[in-house]
Amino acid sequence: MKSLTSLIIATVILSATQFSKPAQAQVAYGSYVGVGPSIGLSDGVQVGGVLAVRYKLLESPVSFRAQALVGKSTAVVPTVSYDIPLNWQTDAYIGAGLVLAGGDDPSPVGNKIAFALQPGVDYSVPGSNTVIFGNAIIAFDAFRDGGGTALSLQGGVGLRF
Repeated sequence: MKSLTSLIIATVILSATQFSKPAQAQVAYGSYVGVGPSIGLSDGVQVGGVLAVRYKLLESPVSFRAQALVGKSTAVVPTVSYDIPLNWQTDAYIGAGLVLAGGDDPSPVGNKIAFALQPGVDYSVPGSNTVIFGNAIIAFDAFRDGGGTALSLQGGVGLRF
């Protein structure tokens, strides 16, 4: 009787593990809108602000992002990113897009239309709708007078929707 009970328990455990899938971290869910500081590190140091938006495509590791950087002038940076989950609350990403800037004074990422890369990290605060984000924008050939690369660092707090 004891060996029959052990055999039944072993069969149940093997059956349960046979049909279960291993747990995998998902990209942090949720789209968000956030604000924070921005620091342009090219053409002198320029301190400004950022308005960030992320629209997460569910079931896919892709997000649409846009950031408006305000300094001496304003630039808008729309990107498409590939999101890489690090754990249940955190994902890293790499995005590619354009810097849409104009005017005589440079924004934190230059003063002309340029190609941009955007690496970053999003952290969803557990038990809330709060997101903490940080990223860099690297804009290539970003200045009217002589081209050059522009680098800007942003961070802030967002509200998931």
